[in-house]
Amino acid sequence: MNALPDIDAIRDAASRIAPYAVVTPVLRSAALDALAGAELHFKCENLQRGGAFKFRGACNAVWSLSDEDAARGVVTHSSGNHGNALALAAATRGIQAHVVVPEGAVQAKLDAIVRAGGTLHRCAPTQAAREAMCAEVQAQTGAALVHPYADARVMAGQGTIALELLRQAPQLDALITPVGGGGLAAGVAIATHALKPELALVAAEPAGADDAARSLAAGSRIASMVPDTVCDGLRALMGQPNFDALRTHRVEVVTVSDAETIAAMRLLWSELKQVVEVSSATVLAAILKQPQRFAGRQVGVVLTGGNVDLDALPW
Repeated sequence: MNALPDIDAIRDAASRIAPYAVVTPVLRSAALDALAGAELHFKCENLQRGGAFKFRGACNAVWSLSDEDAARGVVTHSSGNHGNALALAAATRGIQAHVVVPEGAVQAKLDAIVRAGGTLHRCAPTQAAREAMCAEVQAQTGAALVHPYADARVMAGQGTIALELLRQAPQLDALITPVGGGGLAAGVAIATHALKPELALVAAEPAGADDAARSLAAGSRIASMVPDTVCDGLRALMGQPNFDALRTHRVEVVTVSDAETIAAMRLLWSELKQVVEVSSATVLAAILKQPQRFAGRQVGVVLTGGNVDLDALPW
């Protein structure tokens, strides 16, 4: 399932997840518009089921399975939001979800996975360990792998955000998402350019996990780096199909420091009155860092999640 979805697959995903996913609101803030010098339209996926956009992709993947495959359950590896989303999506179909989690994952996110009915499998905090444990669980259970981002069904589900946002704010001329593994950035790019080919696409990335920026600059995917960022949702290296989509759709990456991101997170809490997690705030940080890029534009800003450990806020 590593090919890229097309607009038809994204429209199919929208129909498939409609009974289960929330159509999230688009919020505005005069104060943040003034700071940015642009008109910002915040797509609040922090209000999605499970508190993050990941439910869309997971739900599409779960409901794409045949009855025979679904009966054996699903497996993934995730530091939190995708695992929680897959457990919630599996529950809508009454099937088992196995989630491989790295040591050191945010406890609040692990608790959410268990609450949603997922079974945790712990592993060392490396990509290799995650993939090895996933393969082991697959071998034992026959569960279908739902990769967090390099899966066409997952990308198609994430792309439904763009379909909704362009209905809610058809005047947009730029759109920004965070980028980690690239499932969201790829799905949104494909959907957006199918509907509005001229719309400018930007992705925000932590400077300490800037493999997407480096890969696009080099013209080929960088397959190894050790991420160092507070943005726990953006530590994954970008997948190959995701890189291909970003390059094809000319997505430009802006990197932001953790300090810039934390300052933007505070602003979103104080001005937009939304609880968003630190990974989500990269988008506002990028807009404030490069105001000339967005000046005077109508910008769609995807806030990806709100699963925050309230006992460990970054300020």
